[in-house]
Amino acid sequence: MERIVKKLQLPLFNVFVLAMVVQLCGSLASGSSHEQERKAYIVYMGDSVETTISAVDRHHDLLSAAIGDEDIARKSRIHSYGKSFDAFAAHLMPHEAERLRENENVVSVFPSTLRKLQTTRSWDFLKMPLSVKRNSQIETDVIVGLLDTGIYVDAPSFDDKGFGPPPSKWKGICQSGGNFSGCNNKVIGARSYNVDRKNAVDNLSPADDEGHGTHTSSTIAGVPVQGASLYGLGQGTARGGVPGARVAMYKVCHERGCSDLDILAAFDDAIADGVDLLSVSIGGPSNDYFSDALAIGTFHAMKNGILTSCSAGNEGPRMSSVENVAPWILTVGASGLDRQFRSSARFGDGMRTSGVSLNTFRLKRRMYPLISGAKAANNSRIKDDFFSPMSCDSGTLDEKKVKGKIVFCHRGYDQDYVIKKLGGVGVILVKQGNLDTGSSFLIPATIVDPLEAEMIDKYINFTKNPRAIISKSRKVTVAAPFVASFSSRGPNPVSSTIAKPDLVAPGIDILAAYTKLASVTGSEDDNRYDVYNIMSGTSMACPHAAATAAYIKSFHPDWSPAAIKSALMTTATEMKVGEELAELAYGAGQIDPVRALHPGLVYDASKMNYIRFLCNEGYSGTVLRLITDEHINCSRIPSIGGNDALNYPSMYLQLENPNSSISAIFHRTVTNVEPGNFMYKATVKAPMELKITVTPDTLKFDRMYEKKSFKVEIKGPALKINVTVLSASLEWRSDSSSHRVKSPIIIHAKELYY
Repeated sequence: MERIVKKLQLPLFNVFVLAMVVQLCGSLASGSSHEQERKAYIVYMGDSVETTISAVDRHHDLLSAAIGDEDIARKSRIHSYGKSFDAFAAHLMPHEAERLRENENVVSVFPSTLRKLQTTRSWDFLKMPLSVKRNSQIETDVIVGLLDTGIYVDAPSFDDKGFGPPPSKWKGICQSGGNFSGCNNKVIGARSYNVDRKNAVDNLSPADDEGHGTHTSSTIAGVPVQGASLYGLGQGTARGGVPGARVAMYKVCHERGCSDLDILAAFDDAIADGVDLLSVSIGGPSNDYFSDALAIGTFHAMKNGILTSCSAGNEGPRMSSVENVAPWILTVGASGLDRQFRSSARFGDGMRTSGVSLNTFRLKRRMYPLISGAKAANNSRIKDDFFSPMSCDSGTLDEKKVKGKIVFCHRGYDQDYVIKKLGGVGVILVKQGNLDTGSSFLIPATIVDPLEAEMIDKYINFTKNPRAIISKSRKVTVAAPFVASFSSRGPNPVSSTIAKPDLVAPGIDILAAYTKLASVTGSEDDNRYDVYNIMSGTSMACPHAAATAAYIKSFHPDWSPAAIKSALMTTATEMKVGEELAELAYGAGQIDPVRALHPGLVYDASKMNYIRFLCNEGYSGTVLRLITDEHINCSRIPSIGGNDALNYPSMYLQLENPNSSISAIFHRTVTNVEPGNFMYKATVKAPMELKITVTPDTLKFDRMYEKKSFKVEIKGPALKINVTVLSASLEWRSDSSSHRVKSPIIIHAKELYY
């Protein structure tokens, strides 16, 4: 205050007035204005450091300097991360966040975001039967951690009969209390997070009150349970890919979403707890790698030898919608099984439609009156064009016209809830696009395509007493595998040198364990509670890949995350799909667990390989020093040259200008991971306009873990008009043909998709 007075040369009365103003402004800053403007930020400072000063004290000092008030700084700090990396969360105003960004010890400062959640027959479909070869003694020591909605330990899939105590390497805990029944020797760890206590959550225990985490956990490690089904649908033996493995649940997702603050806290704990792999079926917008909580957490997991499998997102078929794209992440899209659930609708004139849904209800064997939303309109309630009776929107229908009838609705939202509340007995819905995914509803329901919808409309409009009945769903066989229509597509929105997603795994209509703390649909109006459910999404594909990685690790415990990832990608099954730009949807193809166990060769990568990649991406040595806790000078890191500066299992060229000629070089190194001597010959498949040369085209290995390098040079003219992508492949075949190591090569023009 004295400094202000001296500088302004104010008279005494004005000094008094100024003091009152300053006091008022101060109270406003710490009062309502403070509450309104301060938002949760994450301040990421790189690798964890060992100092005599505690992480909390260091973080407080930084905050105090940025905020200028120790008391506000103390109240603003939310959480300090320090087990596996150095970071803290705090409520900041924008200018305070900017001051922290200017600090030389800070890598990034970014606002916390809320992210969203993105599983009998799937393992048989992947040619991994119950009798598959297992290394049971080591598999039972594999610990898979999941960041999800919690876990319902009482589900039969988590029965710990026959399991011994947790492995000695396990350092985690099991939080008890609330509605959580505790852990066992199968589910050995459980934590729940709510770092920012300003955002209250209903269930703070690790118990799963949504079902998502229970579903993904059992897909990975559920023990075999015979006779599992969802009210008769999908009946068979439910099991995980590695039924002998242990599960550690980190509950970071609640009804409001999955907070970055909680996600980073879970990574910090999971790495220190001793998990072997991580499965994260969570997504959000892809950002700069070190302004992205998932990219940061997975980077530090990779540094500690932990592979993280992440879902690619459910924003397909939109291009460049893929999420979780850091090269150290295994990014997994969704594919379909050869099984689909159909619920047909039969009409009074004999017409029958083959709709798609998960309809567990069986109506009485008689026809019911049928009406369209348009004919059931409550005209006195419709006030604008936003709510439409044609779509059966809430408040637009007449209860007297709906009661006791099956209602035909175009599009809309929560139509099953609306029709049930009005006394309707069923609903037929219309969906544009691919009908490849079933959904559960509160009443008998089925989804038809626009062509069938047109015939239903005509039947209703030109029939005096239209009638219909909806059948309980039944299983039908379809051609597979195929890419799910909802599965997010590339190109990679962050790095123009890495193709994403990496591969696909089953993610449509997957039966797996569920919680009895939520109904089948999650609605309070649904009285169906079961320990199994059928769900779809890249959330369901992600744990299939994580389980396969755990299966490989049970035989090869010393393999790096990159080696396991390479094994999965280079042995993947090529997708036989006619979809345009399909390579940007499925990457290397669909996982093949049994083949991946013996890939022959792997494209390995260490922490320093990723650092070289980051240098190539433009990250500075200062930032990299903080991330690695090592002095990094990008100019002194040996360069491998080429287009991407990374030893990746796929090769990807993004053309800045589609009219320019094609020219790229990729440098790769493969490691022999099989005992014995092998000779590998390169086989290239490419369109005629591409010339792809591999030098050398023959690799001879005399011992296990021997490395060999090669160069791939690609030449070609500019893309032809209407040609949007070129796809090729390189396959290394051993002399005995026992190993085939395949890498996709994808070329496309950037401006066509942005």
